[in-house]
Amino acid sequence: MIDNINIENILFLDIETVPSEPTFDNLPDRMKKLWEHKTLQRRKENETADEFYRSAGIFAEFGKIICISAGYFKRTGDGQTFRITSFAGDDEILILKDFFNLLNHHYNKKDNFLCAHNGKEFDYPFIARRALINGIKIPSILDIAGKKPWESNLIDTMELWKFGDYKSYTSLNLLAAIFNIDTPKDDIDGSMVYSVYYKEKDLERIVKYCQKDVLTVAQVFLKFRGEKLLDDDNVSIV
Repeated sequence: MIDNINIENILFLDIETVPSEPTFDNLPDRMKKLWEHKTLQRRKENETADEFYRSAGIFAEFGKIICISAGYFKRTGDGQTFRITSFAGDDEILILKDFFNLLNHHYNKKDNFLCAHNGKEFDYPFIARRALINGIKIPSILDIAGKKPWESNLIDTMELWKFGDYKSYTSLNLLAAIFNIDTPKDDIDGSMVYSVYYKEKDLERIVKYCQKDVLTVAQVFLKFRGEKLLDDDNVSIV
């Protein structure tokens, strides 16, 4: 199926998330109790809810989006380029509105697609849930309620790699390694985003990391189609 898609109609994306509050103590008492209950089975033996709170960014109910990076292919006279743009900051509502403005104006047709790694399990539902929490209307391409699986325009490179095998998780970093693609994890990885954001307060470092992931997703997708990888000269930040 992916060979029949016009690659210029695909928006590749990745998100970075952190806990909604810098520490467990900052949560309202009601949310503290709900966090303790939700994570009871996930925490290690003797690990407290407070200690586990650094992981709150993976839960839409307790986390927030601090960066959405998106990339797209554009044909030029010399071939094709890949352009990346990012929506980032402390104001999640502004991030979502700016990103949704892009989707509503440029990715609102039946032949438009979104592509992310593990997107169906994380990125897509996280964005949609945070939109609902913030009272923002979900763009049609992300609003899959009531749609049949084949009616969805959401592509997931991890799902493509599974070939129907639903028993395992394959990281983007591993796919990059086996396809000989430059690693996106040469500076920080997902486990470090909390500290870089709340302690180092270096959002720009997180944005660069997110942009590298988007490029890697696009490169993996090219490999799935048997196409040549992008050169650095053909990648730009806009």
